[in-house]
Amino acid sequence: MTDAASVTSPSLLMTAAFVLALVASVLLKLWLSTRQIRHVAQHRNAVPAAFAQQISLEAHQKAADYTIAQGRLGLLELAFGTAVLLGWTLLGGLSWLDQWLQQWLAPGVWQQVALLAAFTVIGSVLDLPFTLYRTFVLEQRFGFNKTTPALWLQDLLKSTVVGAVIGLPLAALVLWMMGATGRYWWLWTWGVWMGFNLLMMLVYPTWIAPLFNQFKPLDDAALKDRVSTLMARCGFTAEGFYVMDGSRRSAHANAYFTGFGASKRVVFYDTLLAQLSPAEVDAVLAHELGHFKHKHIAKRMVSLFGLSLLGFGLLGWLSQQVWFYTGLGVLPSMAGANDALALLLFMMVLPLPGAFVGPLFSQLSRTHEFEADAYAVAQTSGADLSSALLKLYKDNASTLTPDPVYVKFYYSHPPATERLGRMLAGA
Repeated sequence: MTDAASVTSPSLLMTAAFVLALVASVLLKLWLSTRQIRHVAQHRNAVPAAFAQQISLEAHQKAADYTIAQGRLGLLELAFGTAVLLGWTLLGGLSWLDQWLQQWLAPGVWQQVALLAAFTVIGSVLDLPFTLYRTFVLEQRFGFNKTTPALWLQDLLKSTVVGAVIGLPLAALVLWMMGATGRYWWLWTWGVWMGFNLLMMLVYPTWIAPLFNQFKPLDDAALKDRVSTLMARCGFTAEGFYVMDGSRRSAHANAYFTGFGASKRVVFYDTLLAQLSPAEVDAVLAHELGHFKHKHIAKRMVSLFGLSLLGFGLLGWLSQQVWFYTGLGVLPSMAGANDALALLLFMMVLPLPGAFVGPLFSQLSRTHEFEADAYAVAQTSGADLSSALLKLYKDNASTLTPDPVYVKFYYSHPPATERLGRMLAGA
């Protein structure tokens, strides 16, 4: 390390860069959210002409009101999250927490694990009012919430236990590697992190997901034959077809692939099967198969691996710079390890510039959705896929009139007008 005088200038530059990035990202998010709210409100009283025959004015207005309510809550979360971030960094919250824990625990891996755990618990408690409001007020108001307080509490306890059982040993391993594997610890740690993510993909469908939901084999013989035939025609295999009791918690509908290799399975929400015809289910499944056909999942994993490698490399360098800590309001230890502090600061700061590159990833995701749609149309029926998507847009209260700029930044799926328009055009 070096003395305080030599890091003053870099420390001030770090502080200035952090404040600039924070202000810019907050202003950007504020601008985008207010655009979305205004745009949806302005188009609330008229169904777009392309959907006038399929979507009622009542359904259209419900989607608009739901979108506006989500946007307003998001603005409150943005303001609160900004205040919390400043509290943890420049106002000294993280530094105080670290020093307080050092009074009770000897310096070392377990003190650092305790810091990560305490930070996570405090963050979860601070977010709790927003979580409760979103579930029991906002989602309840629009008829989506099916979760009871008892079930919500049960889920919270389960997720806490699972998070502790998995997260604490992983955190201890990462922190140990940061201190024990030398100059290139970040490369070894990246390898462990990637291996962990792949392991989770393998074990999550079989061991973790059933802790929260019931997964029953698809017992509709006719539908099972249809989807099995579609899978065979497309050259895909799966461990099985399952129905998840999504209706216990929400009226929202979905279907997805999970796992990989021998553990890969197709999961349908019971809400989806209740809303769609067998032919529409076929089309939705074909869309998911399209993602595999075009290797979207593999491409995203490769991208994730590459970006995370760059992130770990950057963290490896920043963690050795005193100004990285002092510029963010943290007094690093001159005698002990600061690995947990580095991890937490990096995780808090990284999303700030990420707000400006979000459109690149959103555009890539929307392109993948178009490709999956085209595959589904080729394998099933464009009319069935269109009707299925319209039902899902309606039942999930997805607005038909989002702000175009907001879409570019945040939408991972194309808006209905653009998506269905391509299908009709034969794209």
